[in-house]
Amino acid sequence: MSRNAMINAASSRALQDSAGATPARMSVVDMGQAANKEALATLNEAVRELKALAVQPILKRAIEALNREDFVAGGKWAVKALEKDEKNGVGWYLLAMARERAGDFTNSIKAYEAALQLLPDHAEVANDLGRLAYRMGMHEQAEKLFRHYVEHAPDRPEGVNNLATVVRDRGRPDEAVELLRQAIGVKPEAQMLWNTLGTIMMERGDLETACIFFSEAIRLAPTFGKSRYNLSQVKLGLGDPEGALEDCDEAMKLVITADDREMMRLARSSYQLAMSRLGEGWDDYEARLSPQFADVTNFFIDRPRWSPGADVSGKTVLVVGEQGLGDEILFANVLPDLLEKLGPEGKLRIAVEPRLVPLFQRSFPTAEVTWHTTHVWATRPLRSAPNTDHASADLWTPMGSLMREFRRTLDDFPAHKGFLKPDPKRVAHWRKVLKTAPVGPKVGLLWKSATNKDARQRYFSPFSQWAPVLKTPGVSFINLQYGDCSEELAQAEEEFGVRIWTPPGIDLKKDLDDVAALCAAMDLVVGFANASFNLAASSGTPVWLISTPGSWPRLGTDRYPWYPQARVFITPTYGDWDGVMALIGDALGEHVADGDTPGA
Repeated sequence: MSRNAMINAASSRALQDSAGATPARMSVVDMGQAANKEALATLNEAVRELKALAVQPILKRAIEALNREDFVAGGKWAVKALEKDEKNGVGWYLLAMARERAGDFTNSIKAYEAALQLLPDHAEVANDLGRLAYRMGMHEQAEKLFRHYVEHAPDRPEGVNNLATVVRDRGRPDEAVELLRQAIGVKPEAQMLWNTLGTIMMERGDLETACIFFSEAIRLAPTFGKSRYNLSQVKLGLGDPEGALEDCDEAMKLVITADDREMMRLARSSYQLAMSRLGEGWDDYEARLSPQFADVTNFFIDRPRWSPGADVSGKTVLVVGEQGLGDEILFANVLPDLLEKLGPEGKLRIAVEPRLVPLFQRSFPTAEVTWHTTHVWATRPLRSAPNTDHASADLWTPMGSLMREFRRTLDDFPAHKGFLKPDPKRVAHWRKVLKTAPVGPKVGLLWKSATNKDARQRYFSPFSQWAPVLKTPGVSFINLQYGDCSEELAQAEEEFGVRIWTPPGIDLKKDLDDVAALCAAMDLVVGFANASFNLAASSGTPVWLISTPGSWPRLGTDRYPWYPQARVFITPTYGDWDGVMALIGDALGEHVADGDTPGA
């Protein structure tokens, strides 16, 4: 049997088995692109039929500019056409395409809406507006627009593809799979359908099936970069960052948009970090700040930006936290290095999530610690540090960018005993309170993320699979998990006969300074890498981390360089939780039996 025939047979079998399971997110779909050659050719034909001769040549100039990917000029010609005829739907449509490709999403949406009103029978407008609405996170509106497009153009696979994508993102993956299966039955040659189906399988953790679907998409369209990129994500999940990087590099050689290129560059950073190529990885990590991402956080700080190698001795530098709460804590690993480089005459200002301010101020007493705040401006997140004097700062930087200078090799990570300092009085308080918990070593548990419906959930096991750990005799398990845990706590008692003791008088989500003190009073904290795990580890508490193949924060090692005291347990593949949980249970039992402190 030929390779293509084998792929076709495997794809057919996988397609039959692709129903059921739960979603997550880490891959990309092909939702089409504004101002593509096919769309512009269609508009060019429509322009030829216009009777308004005065506007016709101007619209043609706009189309010619867009075909050259000169989106600024294309937008200017579209505006000139609208100045002559403001009711010209084609003019508004061309302006919408030009503004979107130029990154002006706010005005692009307005132009698309105007075009849709003036061209109600031109279904492609609804598809383009739906795609932009999806990109801006407006999923309910996007679904309505895609349904409009499918109704008016049922034979176009991109309509079903885009509808399935937004249906998936709205928490209905089985419905999305069925839409795609039916569409593939009609148009099996449509590579975008195979690609999107692959993303759903990948997000369910079924990497082998995802690999089959992405391979089929690549077979049908070898120059389609997104499927090659998605295959690279599968390889990372299978613990093959070298193969992932190779596929990503190949994808970047193909014809891709500027935003796709930045997305792939950001992925490259994960692959390189997972291969211990830290310098290159942190350089590519700067792609996270690209304006090509519709949801990128912009910083409202009118000061020069710090860059690696900058002379900061004696200067004032403002460092602003970014990404998630756990990342702010993780990246704070580098702040002692910056303080040392600033010298006694220098001044460090740190803007972090408000809940972290007391902990960071105690940990870095010579720094000025304040909070950052984020607002939405023109549909984009805008972050600032309103309680500090920007004008007196010589330089500023997002916290993660400091890695480019201070953590370019594994040897750059210090062998510290924690870089955050919990309140010693509160640590003493919690040690006293913990004596009222069940007898045994105090082992804090963390088993889930605050977000239950995104890609992160694939990195967390179902609570039922904690049984081998929870059934370890002689251990006093302490609940450190923020959020609503009532279901899991009841399950532990009813199914496993284990009480997970919840500390009184503390909000595990809001009282982060006190959470750090509570963690410091523990003998051991076991769990996944959420914000509370980072609080415990950065405070020097003994921690056991449950990790997955290809996880970039391990930086290509079997340990956790950020926290030298961490012991890491790695699953052999995604979703294979039984083995690692049994291993943790055995290790915990050995320590208790030996009378050792579990974290030792």
